[in-house]
Amino acid sequence: MALLSSEKRPENRTDAPLRRASHTLARADELLSEAVSPFEVNLRPGSPMLRLRSRAIRVPEFFLLKARPQHDRVTVMRILNFGSLNIDHVYRVRDFVRPGETIDSQGYERFAGGKGLNQSIALARAGAEVFHAGCVGTDGLWLRDTLEEAGVDVAHVNVVDEPTGHAIIQVNEAGENAIVLYGGANRKIDPARVGEVLTRFVEGDLLLLQNEVGALPEMMALAAARNIRVAFNAAPMTSDVSDYPLENVDFFVINETEAAALVGKNAPAEMLSAMRARFPGAATVLTLGAEGSMYADSAQQLSCAAEKVNPVDTTAAGDTFTGYFLAEIALGNDPESALHWATKAAAICVTRHGAGISIPQREELGD
Repeated sequence: MALLSSEKRPENRTDAPLRRASHTLARADELLSEAVSPFEVNLRPGSPMLRLRSRAIRVPEFFLLKARPQHDRVTVMRILNFGSLNIDHVYRVRDFVRPGETIDSQGYERFAGGKGLNQSIALARAGAEVFHAGCVGTDGLWLRDTLEEAGVDVAHVNVVDEPTGHAIIQVNEAGENAIVLYGGANRKIDPARVGEVLTRFVEGDLLLLQNEVGALPEMMALAAARNIRVAFNAAPMTSDVSDYPLENVDFFVINETEAAALVGKNAPAEMLSAMRARFPGAATVLTLGAEGSMYADSAQQLSCAAEKVNPVDTTAAGDTFTGYFLAEIALGNDPESALHWATKAAAICVTRHGAGISIPQREELGD
């Protein structure tokens, strides 16, 4: 059989991916040449992110196999957020409703929400590689679409025969909120499915949890058995949290109310000391609202002042902070830097209405 001329040869269907890979390689090499300090890449399955200075690029695995420069250190950590997915019904009020009282609302809006969804969006906007696992009902399929549009992998979001979780949120004129939460589909997570999802992740990856979903004790234990690190945002705080296998947690992200429930202290410094004593292998991030935030592990204690802004809605402030803090850690940055960027992101968030839609993009934070 005669060979076709180059002008008539049909394009091999593998040509386009190879050309894209070649282009990515060239671009990655160009960015690598800008790096000023040495780094090391820990390979993970999937499409890892390389963080160079303030920029993140997605590169194919075969490049990471050859990319072992002898300068600068960057850790690639995938984050699995087994988290809540809620429909937020938000009512603008002058003051919160009191027992026996009926009040008028100055406005109503519906948003995608849930601490899990908000934190996944914050992680993605901060530049982390994030996977979301959870459950919605048929009324919540748009929540899955919202996550996907934000750059979150939603392959592990299941549809179940249960109404989607939702929240009734009052926001007063000072921007404060009061929330009534219905778990719905979030409470229908099967422990067997948790084990199956975790087989897709490896030692050194991070499992992020909030106290808005079911099967949390099983998740913590299964993750620890696979040497997957666990970050726990113990919100909302409930009495059964003390029965969870908290010795498997590597990062606690908690506010003053949650810290007091865990260790029985009132002053922030005392809370951190008690957390270190009770969980010596874990790091604690303590958020203090207008007073800023603190961080403590076995080797150090840090603090970061809050930025001065005029808040209009604090609904997603904590979730924004959590997502940005963990994203910076996943991208190889130190806790002090992570506190800084998480604080800046939360400050922008509270100047906007809504939950997920109020979370800023990384470029909005500046350099």
